[in-house]
Amino acid sequence: MTLGEAVALHRAGDLAAAERAYRAVLAAGEVPEAMANLASLLRRRGETAEARALLERAAALAPDTAGVWRNLGNLLHHAGDLAGAAHAYEAVLRLTPADDETAFDLARVRLSEARFAEAWPLFERRPQRARAEARRLSFPEWQGEPLAGRRLFVWPEQGFGDQIMMMRYVAGLDAEVTVACLPQMARLLAQLPATVQPLTDRMAVAPHDFWTLPMSLPRWCGPDVPTGPIFRGTPRRSGGVGIAWRGNALPDPGRSLPPDLGAGLLALPGAVSLHPEDSGARDFQDTADLIAGLDLVVSIDTSVAHLAGAMGKPTLVLLQHNPPEWRWLADAAGRAAWHPSATVLRQPAPGDWRSLIDRVKALIPSPPGRG
Repeated sequence: MTLGEAVALHRAGDLAAAERAYRAVLAAGEVPEAMANLASLLRRRGETAEARALLERAAALAPDTAGVWRNLGNLLHHAGDLAGAAHAYEAVLRLTPADDETAFDLARVRLSEARFAEAWPLFERRPQRARAEARRLSFPEWQGEPLAGRRLFVWPEQGFGDQIMMMRYVAGLDAEVTVACLPQMARLLAQLPATVQPLTDRMAVAPHDFWTLPMSLPRWCGPDVPTGPIFRGTPRRSGGVGIAWRGNALPDPGRSLPPDLGAGLLALPGAVSLHPEDSGARDFQDTADLIAGLDLVVSIDTSVAHLAGAMGKPTLVLLQHNPPEWRWLADAAGRAAWHPSATVLRQPAPGDWRSLIDRVKALIPSPPGRG
């Protein structure tokens, strides 16, 4: 069996045959490409220990092969080995300095380590920024120039949670700011010291001095994370626990709870769903009004968690064991860096939502007259 035959089986989707072929190739000698390809098959099956050993050996045998280092970095990052992942990504960038995707991956590692001064410049190399529609605007991108007396246009990017998270930087800008957003965020963002412009198909943007993206704001606004509530709501009820247990399958289907565990949380006394299809919320301000009257929010990693945190509402944020999520960087007590009213709770082991939910239930106080 040759390496070419093994690769052909791999490309044809016959993974079992491809694995046998790669192992046959390796039985005859150490071939870095066969090691890397077999590692990719094993990682898909969750057999990360052998995949890691193969990639580390491949990197030792072929240290000038960027693809091997990139795959090793991705595996280590997903496993939570931040130091190992950073070493691998740095090896890629030494070999291919223009690899923006790997620079972005390294930025996410450094953010997870709270190494902000190193992380934010690397984060500027994210593919979303390179493809931003804001680049068609007639005025330049903000690169940290003084803003006093100037106008800044903030174009949206990534998800709702990312935009909510970064809006806390807007309040401290010494500029006349316009924030563009999807219509379902317009009423919420109207609370900011900024003009809000909902996105439309034929939206006209008035001249400004600069434009920027929300995720670029931390680089230019300084190392300190602004904290404190930035949004509020008009309470629609008094007391209770808000639950958000599911999210979109993309980019990570693993962040949602199994349906039976989600149903178990909703069965708790005083629990109410914060999913718009359940609550009837028309937009984020409606959800903020519902959150305002609650005692506590329990949420997976979704926009609801960012909204509750940005309101200063006590929140339990439920995360997978791995991979690390820099947006929920927390101190030793679990207090989130960007949302100090939120406590971050992680699965005790990969896939173990049940133990985490048992812990959450023990943390939720019983309503008056119960328990």
